[in-house]
Amino acid sequence: MKVKFIGFFLCTLCVLRTVNSQSIPYPYPIQSISLDIEGSTVKMAYMDVKPISANGKAVILFHGKNFNGIYWKNVISALTANGYRVIVPDQVGWGKSTKPNVKYTFSMLANNNRQLLDTLSIAKVLVLGHSMGGMLATKFALLYPERTEKLVLEDPLGLEDYKKFIPYKTMEQEYKKELNGTYTSYEKYQKTYYPVWRPEYELYVRVQAEQLKQKDFSAVAWVNALTYQMIYEQPVLYEFINIKVPTLIIVGQLDRTVLGKEMLGKEQQQLHGNFPLLAQKAKTKIKDCKVIILPGAGHIPHIQVPFLFNKSLISFLKD
Repeated sequence: MKVKFIGFFLCTLCVLRTVNSQSIPYPYPIQSISLDIEGSTVKMAYMDVKPISANGKAVILFHGKNFNGIYWKNVISALTANGYRVIVPDQVGWGKSTKPNVKYTFSMLANNNRQLLDTLSIAKVLVLGHSMGGMLATKFALLYPERTEKLVLEDPLGLEDYKKFIPYKTMEQEYKKELNGTYTSYEKYQKTYYPVWRPEYELYVRVQAEQLKQKDFSAVAWVNALTYQMIYEQPVLYEFINIKVPTLIIVGQLDRTVLGKEMLGKEQQQLHGNFPLLAQKAKTKIKDCKVIILPGAGHIPHIQVPFLFNKSLISFLKD
């Protein structure tokens, strides 16, 4: 079995997979740019949404691991109504972008977004990242401070070093877990994001479950495993001290998300993932940082409490 497993991925090492048949529509037209990654050409999909009355500023939105650009719809509407141009990429490896079998790093993803901004002739942006996207946003601000006007981290993963308390999983173990994903397992996991489940949240389970329909789901599952390893192995919290731009950390009061939480016992689970506490700790390391804790919200405030989230976001961006 192991020989077959290794053989399959040796055969697919240079194969690039692009999933463009998602049946759930994006809220705005999709465009794409070509990028060269590890000697191959890949496509990076994005939405470029113009404001109602331009204020001359642009915001780029980085999605989380189990999402793509679709879930930013209400944030895009709020930002464009306040004059911001909004760039919403599907990161390479997600959504409508190519899913290459390459080594995924936050630096590589940050560079992809830098190239996207170069293509769009955008010199400087306000950066918002959610969950895994918060780790990417942090890396972008560290690598390109001259391109980053302000940084917003919404319930970012990586506020603690998962390697210190989450047991290590091999790529084969994580791949098998991803390969066994089902609509029911996705729904069960996503329900941990929300203090109270509502029928409208089912949309985001459907978005994630679109990948199950793909003929090359085994390759998609492998990329999912690669990106889990990226989050696990590449902490960014030790670099918070080097962030040079005004930063807002905005978290749900009830968020207790932990990467690999299911591998911990109940006592250990209680010791980790306290986002309000972790946000305050992060604040002490970032020179110019503000923390907002949104009552009643879990891991995705921009969906759970959109009015409070958008009000806090726009106030910070305009300040």
